[in-house]
Amino acid sequence: MNRLISRLTRFVPFNNEKIEYMGRVAKTKTTTEIYWSGSSIKIAFKGTSISAILQDECGKNYFSVLVDDAVTGVIKPLTSQKTYLLASGLPYGVHTVQLFKRTEWTQGKTSFYGFNLNHDAKILSLPPKEKHIEFYGDSITCGYAVEDDSGMDSDDPFYTDNYKSYAAITARYFDADYTCIARSGIGISIGFIPQIMPEMYNLHNPSEPNSIWNYSQKTMDMVIINLLQNDYSIYSNPEHEEYKRRFGNGIPDKRFFVSAYGNFVKAIRTNYPNTQIICMLGNMDITKAGSLWPEYVQEAVSSLNDIKIHTLIVPFKNTSGHPNADEQRKLATTLIRFLKKIDW
Repeated sequence: MNRLISRLTRFVPFNNEKIEYMGRVAKTKTTTEIYWSGSSIKIAFKGTSISAILQDECGKNYFSVLVDDAVTGVIKPLTSQKTYLLASGLPYGVHTVQLFKRTEWTQGKTSFYGFNLNHDAKILSLPPKEKHIEFYGDSITCGYAVEDDSGMDSDDPFYTDNYKSYAAITARYFDADYTCIARSGIGISIGFIPQIMPEMYNLHNPSEPNSIWNYSQKTMDMVIINLLQNDYSIYSNPEHEEYKRRFGNGIPDKRFFVSAYGNFVKAIRTNYPNTQIICMLGNMDITKAGSLWPEYVQEAVSSLNDIKIHTLIVPFKNTSGHPNADEQRKLATTLIRFLKKIDW
C-alpha cells in the first residue's frame, strides 16, 4: 500500500528551496519548526492536490489553510505525525497553498516535514517579497480572541487568529514578508506575565532563552512597535503579583516608562540601523481621552532624535475587551494609511 501511495504522490521535503517560509522558523535535520504567531509555509505548484505532514507539540495550535490566497479551512495538528489533506480536485494548473499559524507560541511548536503533491505535479518558484515588515506587540497584535463574538475574550486558542490581526492584514496589503514577535499579556517594563518584551524580542525560539535570533539573516524595511497596553493596565494595580515582583512598594513615574520605552526602541534601532520604525499605540484604553500614555511614547520618540522613527497614536475603540475582527480591520486601515505616507 505504501508503494502505491508513493507512486501516486510526489513528496516535497521541508527543506526544498522553493518552499517559502515567513517568520522566525528553524530548520532541523528532519523538520522545520514553527513557533510564532503569523509564521507561514507556502508553496506554488502545477497540479491538482496537496497535503502536508505535521506534528504538534501540544495539540493546541491552529493553522489556516489558504488555497490561491483564499482561506479554505482550518486544521489543528495532532501530537502524532499525520498527513493532512489541504486541497484536492483542483483544476489542473498553477496553484498556491499556504499554512498560516493563527495561534501564539505559548501553545507549543509545530513540526512540518513536507508536502505530498499529486505524482505528476511540478513545483514552482514563488516571486521574492520586495518588502519586509516586522511587528512587536501584545495580544492586540496576536489577534487574541478576535473570533470570540460573545465579547467575553475567551482564552481558548480556537478564538485567536493572527491572520485577522491588523498586523497580518497590513503585511498582506503591501505583499510584504511578515514577521510577528508578540505575546498576549506582555509589556515593555511589566505585564500580566513574568516575561517582558526586552527579554523576548530577540529570541529565535521563544521557548528557549538562549536561542538568539541572528538579525543579519533578514533586514526589515519597516518595524511596527505596538506595546505598553499591559504596562498601563498593571501600573494601576499595585496588588498584582507582577507589580510586586517588578516594582515592590515603589511607584514608577513618567520618566521611568519614557526611559523604558525609549531604550526598547533603541535596541530595535541597533539591530536595524536604517529601518523605518513606527511607534504605534492603541486601540485599547491606553489611548482613551485623558490618558497620558500617548505623551510617554511621543516624548520617548522625540528624545531619540531620529527622522526614521515615527509616532502613530490610534484612538480608543470605545468598546470593551480586545479588538474584534472589524476593529482589527479598522486598525489596519489606519496603519496602512500612515505607512503610505512614508518612503519605505
